Amino acid sequence: MSKKVLVVDDEKLIVKGIRFSLEQDGMEVSCAYDGEEALALAKAEKFDIILLDVMLPGLTGFEVCQQIRDFSNVPIIMLTAKGDDMDKILGLEYGADDYITKPFNILEVKARIKAIMRRSGSDSKEKKPEDAILERGDIKIDRESRRVYIEGREINLTAKEFDVLELLMMNPNKVYSREKLLTLVWGEDYPGDVRTVDVHIRRLREKTEENPSEPKYVHTKWGVGYYFK
Repeated sequence: MSKKVLVVDDEKLIVKGIRFSLEQDGMEVSCAYDGEEALALAKAEKFDIILLDVMLPGLTGFEVCQQIRDFSNVPIIMLTAKGDDMDKILGLEYGADDYITKPFNILEVKARIKAIMRRSGSDSKEKKPEDAILERGDIKIDRESRRVYIEGREINLTAKEFDVLELLMMNPNKVYSREKLLTLVWGEDYPGDVRTVDVHIRRLREKTEENPSEPKYVHTKWGVGYYFK
C-alpha cells in the first residue's frame, strides 16, 4: 500500500519538485500552499507523514504543527529556509519530529521520510507477537499499534517521543548519552545537535509524569545522559 504524504509550502516550484520525486518512489502526495489548507487536509485525510514549511502565509508552520498535534500524532518534518538554530528548536517544541534546512537535496528528504516511516511502524510486522506488548511498572506500550498507556490511560506521543520511550523501556537502568540517543533514534546521518534530545525528553516527561521536575520514569544521570527506571 502506497504511503500518503502531505507537502505544505507556499513556493509552488518546491512543492512540484518534491511531489514529482516522491511520486516516482510510489508515494501518494497531496499538496497545500498555506496553513489553513494544510489543517483542513490533515483533518480530512489520514497521512503517513507531513512535510511542513515554517514560513507560510496566514498561519505559520509552527502554528499548524501545534494545531495538528491537538488531533494527530502523524510524523511531521519541518522545512526551514533559515539556518538559525532557534527555528529548529521551536519546531521541535511545537511537536515536530524532525527538520530539514533549505536548500535541501531531495535525496536527503526521501531518506528522512523513509527513516521516520520505518521507525513509526513499517517494521512492526517483524516483531513477534509476544514482543509486541512491553510493560514496565504502570507503563505499557503496544509496539505494533505504537500506543502508550499509563495506569490504563492512553498517552498521545509523537513518533520520536515514542521511539525514545521504547528504547529506554527496552533497556531499563541503562544510561544513554544524548549523543547515543541521537544516533539510535534519529540515525547516524542526522545533522541535528543534542538539544533535539533534550527537547523530546522534556516533552516526554510533560506527557508521562505527574511532576516533570521530579520524574518517576525517565531520569537524568547528570553529566552522562538519560535512563528509564
